[in-house]
Amino acid sequence: MVKQLTGSMPQPHKNSTVIPWIGGVLFTFIIAWIGYGLSLIPGVNRLGPLACAILVAVVYRQLWGYPEPLRPGIQYTAKKLLRLAIILYGLRLNISVVLDQGVNLLLYGAGTIVFALAVTLWLARRLKADPALCLLLAVGTGVCGAAAIAAVSPLIKAKEEDTAIGVGIIALVGTLFALCYTLVRPLLPISPVEYGIWSGVSLHELAHVALAAAPAGQDGLAIALLAKLGRVLLLVPLCFVLMVWMRRFGKTRGQSKVEFPWFLLGFIAMSIIGSYVFGPVIHVPESLLTGITSVSSFILTMAMVGLGLNVDLHALRTKAARPLLAMLLTSILLSLLSYLVIA
Repeated sequence: MVKQLTGSMPQPHKNSTVIPWIGGVLFTFIIAWIGYGLSLIPGVNRLGPLACAILVAVVYRQLWGYPEPLRPGIQYTAKKLLRLAIILYGLRLNISVVLDQGVNLLLYGAGTIVFALAVTLWLARRLKADPALCLLLAVGTGVCGAAAIAAVSPLIKAKEEDTAIGVGIIALVGTLFALCYTLVRPLLPISPVEYGIWSGVSLHELAHVALAAAPAGQDGLAIALLAKLGRVLLLVPLCFVLMVWMRRFGKTRGQSKVEFPWFLLGFIAMSIIGSYVFGPVIHVPESLLTGITSVSSFILTMAMVGLGLNVDLHALRTKAARPLLAMLLTSILLSLLSYLVIA
């Protein structure tokens, strides 16, 4: 009798959870598609779909507020799907190519990361800027832009608003730098290969490197992407260093426990599969790999929508100006110093 009654009773909690979850995921999917559509417009395409989607999400938040009924699905996208995107991102990294041909480029990449972290955080103290946001920007500048920020955010317990702001700043500044590189390329007394190395070790996103290095021809573009992939490879040890640092000093920031970044193991596993299984052992059509890359990029864009909805422009005015200045100065110094080393 009791079993019959409990079986016939409605389950409002389950229904009230599933519907907002589906609606929230679908909401981020739609905004991500809008971002992709905007990124096809000439001129706007320089920003890329990820930045466009974040801008749409930010504008939506300012005009209509946060869609509270859809919060479960949006938060799921911003947290869980974000980690899935980082795992799939590992397929882009060919470890064997980096280790066989780019050992010196790895050293350049390590220098870039150390410089970006040290200078940005030093400037943050001098400018009295928000330290957590500046750390995200330093990692994004030194490693691989939005993907690095997304990977590091859970390790340092960054606010979702800070993550979204950091990604937006990286996209904007990186695009401006890439365009400047293409403009000064004909004026520089360096070879296409040297120009490619300079682009690969100093620019922010993989897309920015490709944009800037394309005018240098196939050789310049190839070495630029190789240099950039070397920096992506260094994301893994950097994350583990940050994890240890947070476990040791996190109590002073009210963060006594740091979860192990299991998704980074997935990133490593996918990198190994892409480097040593796909191709050498199992033949995988290039179209399939391209499709997986496109899916991972779109999932990352959906996750950024979830983060962008947490951005309050009123807070942005007072909070982001100084971190932006610190990151901009670091990027300028990094560009000049790396050019002097490579040229």
